[in-house]
Amino acid sequence: QVQLVESGGGTVQSGGSLRLSCAASGRAFSGYGMGWFRQAPGKEREFVAAISRSGGSGGSTYYADPVKGRFTISRDNAKLTGYLQMNSLKPEDTAVYYCAARRPPTTYAGGYYLSPMPNDYDLWGQGTQVTVSQ
Repeated sequence: QVQLVESGGGTVQSGGSLRLSCAASGRAFSGYGMGWFRQAPGKEREFVAAISRSGGSGGSTYYADPVKGRFTISRDNAKLTGYLQMNSLKPEDTAVYYCAARRPPTTYAGGYYLSPMPNDYDLWGQGTQVTVSQ
């Protein structure tokens, strides 16, 4: 069973940057899609970004509109680690950030690994807090 552990959260001033990491425990992770979600106090968990199984330039990515152009999702399958580079951070980015993984399907359909729906993901990390101050 693959387990996910996030790290890299913290407090940063508005306009700053952070890089989140998601370390996976099992080699099966390289065959999973991966996503990042966030949840602010009193709000539902929302989609941030997703990446297909391939890392490097071969991976397809998809971003939520509020983070497009500021955040970059990537993965290094050799290291069993996913990343979320966050630049130009804003106070509204403050939330607990979660990484998630989606197992390969029985029958593949286009866009399968880029789902923005939390319920489509099988595995979740414990979350890491990101706080952006004014």
